Amino acid sequence: MPEHSTSDRKPPSVVVVGGGYGGIAVAKALDEVADVVLVDPKDSFEHNVAALRALVDPSWSSRIRFSYDGLLKRGRVIRDRAVQVDSRRVVLESGKELVPDFIVLATGSSYPFPGNSGAEDAREAAARFRDGHDALAGADRVLLLGAGPVGIELAGEIAAAWPAKHVTIVDVVDDLLGGRFKVELRQELRRQLEQHGVELVLGSPLSEPPPTPPSVAGAFTVATEAGTEITADLWFRCYGVTPRSDYLAAELAAARTPDGFIEVTPTLQLPGHPKVFALGDVSTLNPKMAGYAGVQAQLVASNIRALIDGEELEQSEPMGEVILVTVGPEGGAAQLPDRDDIAGPETAAQYKSRDMMVDRFRAMFDAAPSSE
Repeated sequence: MPEHSTSDRKPPSVVVVGGGYGGIAVAKALDEVADVVLVDPKDSFEHNVAALRALVDPSWSSRIRFSYDGLLKRGRVIRDRAVQVDSRRVVLESGKELVPDFIVLATGSSYPFPGNSGAEDAREAAARFRDGHDALAGADRVLLLGAGPVGIELAGEIAAAWPAKHVTIVDVVDDLLGGRFKVELRQELRRQLEQHGVELVLGSPLSEPPPTPPSVAGAFTVATEAGTEITADLWFRCYGVTPRSDYLAAELAAARTPDGFIEVTPTLQLPGHPKVFALGDVSTLNPKMAGYAGVQAQLVASNIRALIDGEELEQSEPMGEVILVTVGPEGGAAQLPDRDDIAGPETAAQYKSRDMMVDRFRAMFDAAPSSE
């Protein structure tokens, strides 16, 4: 009986749980060499990097959603939710069980609106952005809790769309971005925010939370513990990452930290489970940013390829502090790996601020140009 060549072998199967930034990148990278199944409860990918733009301009809500249909050439996408995952199988909410050779956990995290619509359906997401926009359009004074990237970018979006609105950022930290990154970057972002008239109240928390729900119109006055009073008609919470990892079966539970993140080794495998990987927001890897998830995804894909071919695995290397924060469509600043100085508004606009990287993801999903 003739021997079969390696090209005749059945490709290994990979289930990627989660269709966010890390999950789509892993699935895409392995599509040519494996039988890939991507599992996600959403009807389409939401490009959260541009979610704040969709709040101030609801026409963007359709531009930041991409059908999973165009992502994979060979693999498939199942719209379902993983309810139990162990080292050998993935059980879905529908009752279907998947038994792959490799499992990638890329379920990400939840984040408050408007940094994430929180909707599984594109129509529901669009409705949430419209409702948020209507509340924002009618507000003269807006309070943002959190001086991290989301708070800064939301302040910039609001100020650019409605220059007459008064925007206040409050945070317990003493400086923007929690004091991380180069001081020159924080100084440049502060300069641009102040140029837009954004008020910064840093170094003291609110003595009590606002009396109205976030993103719901309603005038109120609050005070920081330091005694600064802020009056606003609307507020948004711009902090808080909650990992989605409640599906881990007892076999993998030891990898789940008390705050819900999934512990990984330097090769991004779960300790003691060489065929289960985790990356992105749900993992213990930091920082929690879309760009870093993409880098991690390439490492996971490379290591699965290495396991398939019997080669040595690569380890993740510490990544330098890299960030690009927008301040409206024409503003922002960046700390980049290939330069010692800080990149200013022109570079920020070129790489992110103007199109919020939508074109990059349109190409990834083989999507037609937006008609907007």
